[in-house]
Amino acid sequence: MTERPPALRGGSAGPLLWRWAAMAAAPVLPLHLRLRARRGKEVPGRLGERRGEGAARPPGRLLWLHAASVGETLSVIPLLEALAARAPDLTLLVTTGTVTGAQALAQRLPGALGGRLLHRFVPLDVPRWVGRFLDGWRPDLAVLVESELWPNLIAAARARGVPLALVNARFSARSARRWRLAPGFARRLLAGFRLVTAQSAADAARLRAAGAAQVLTPGNLKDAAPPLPADAAALAALRAAIGGRPVFLAASTQPGEEALVGAAHPLLAAAHPGLLTVIVPRHPDRGAAIAAALAPLFVAPPGPPGGLVAVPPVARRAAGLLPGPATAIYVADTLGELGLFYRLAQACLVGGSLVPHGGQNPREPARLGCPILLGPHTQNFEEPVARLLEAGGALRVPPDPAALAAAADTVLSDSGRARAMAQAAAAALAAEAGLPDRIAGLLVELLPVAGPAGPDGPRDAAEPTAAAGRG
Repeated sequence: MTERPPALRGGSAGPLLWRWAAMAAAPVLPLHLRLRARRGKEVPGRLGERRGEGAARPPGRLLWLHAASVGETLSVIPLLEALAARAPDLTLLVTTGTVTGAQALAQRLPGALGGRLLHRFVPLDVPRWVGRFLDGWRPDLAVLVESELWPNLIAAARARGVPLALVNARFSARSARRWRLAPGFARRLLAGFRLVTAQSAADAARLRAAGAAQVLTPGNLKDAAPPLPADAAALAALRAAIGGRPVFLAASTQPGEEALVGAAHPLLAAAHPGLLTVIVPRHPDRGAAIAAALAPLFVAPPGPPGGLVAVPPVARRAAGLLPGPATAIYVADTLGELGLFYRLAQACLVGGSLVPHGGQNPREPARLGCPILLGPHTQNFEEPVARLLEAGGALRVPPDPAALAAAADTVLSDSGRARAMAQAAAAALAAEAGLPDRIAGLLVELLPVAGPAGPDGPRDAAEPTAAAGRG
């Protein structure tokens, strides 16, 4: 009888049930992937990577880092740079679970890393597929980001002797409550990591209670991420199109929020003539539906003489339009351009917070000096939101159009207050410049001294020190 991997020993039914469920689902997952590819959520020519195929391991040491999607990917780019600087011979294999994560990596990847970094899509958590991936790439160290706790992948890595680290770990109170329903499963999963760095002391405490042994709290990598980029030509074109109009931004919105923002626009425009409201949906493929839903709220003015077609009151960036003089709502339904609009707006609502989604990242506008409004649902970013509110760097607003308009008006009407909010937010979330390098140092300690992993797995490396701090 084949021996079970170490992560599955000990009598807990949870790991075995997960393993069997994944094996049972495997025959239908290729169809699921093809359907996702038709919706643009997978790359058709790279579906094999989701089955663990496509390994092309170069010689030398290889560190594999997995980040789920855009936010996680952007947060680790400074870490990747620090790893490359500390270990010049190291190849970096980065996997993402989403197409948008892959695109963000390609857009933001520093040129100096181009020849040393490889990207693949992570295999789905099917035992045979994760085994194929690990056997093909033979990583000397596997680094998972935030909350990417995939049981079969972790068990397969441990069975092959691959050291595991979990960096910038996020373990919410809600996740902790769920894992308490299967405490043995959680302990076996978290015991597999030689190193865990947590985003906060609260995350660290919950991780230790769930079974993680080596948990450090050096800080949050998202605090050290660089500001979102902006294409200079695109920024100049938008500034010319907008002119001196006031701009209110609803960033990374979720379903249900656009209607509230659309209803708030005329209330705010009454106090700020010429107001342009920009809506950047979290998922750009919703742009057409958002524009269609909002268009009936705004009457298009008569067309200009000569038969030319004016830009409508609700215009979409994905349709190639810039905001015109009559544009009230500009739906910026493109990918990777949020940095443009944080630079253009005089106030912003961070989306995902007016509806029970948990909120999007408030650090992004803080780094670019854009005054921040937040709805009541911000549990995804509990600690930075608390710091922002305590410092006076953000305002809470209820999910009500009149209240949203009133809060935005307090910022748009008082440039001094807006400036003070922006300064307070930047100070509250000041990036800790040396954090990526300190975490890179901890990870390098887990690597073998030199050379690729052998057929029996990578050689042992030292346990990390506590130099980066403990919670």
